[in-house]
Amino acid sequence: MGKNVHVVKHPQGWAAKVAGNEKATKVTATQKEAENAAIKIATNQKSEVVIHGRDGKIRSKNSYGNDPSKIKG
Repeated sequence: MGKNVHVVKHPQGWAAKVAGNEKATKVTATQKEAENAAIKIATNQKSEVVIHGRDGKIRSKNSYGNDPSKIKG
């Protein structure tokens, strides 16, 4: 499983940033664009997207690929 991808406020708009990386992976004008970029990254890495609001607090999370709550059968 890859590292979580965070959608955070950035001086130039919004950013998709992989946990542990110093720089943003993708900087966009809108939060929705950053969210879409984060989903692509998380899908490739089988990780989770963590969306932060303007205040920095976590608004929501979604897993892409390695969801521990899925029932295996």
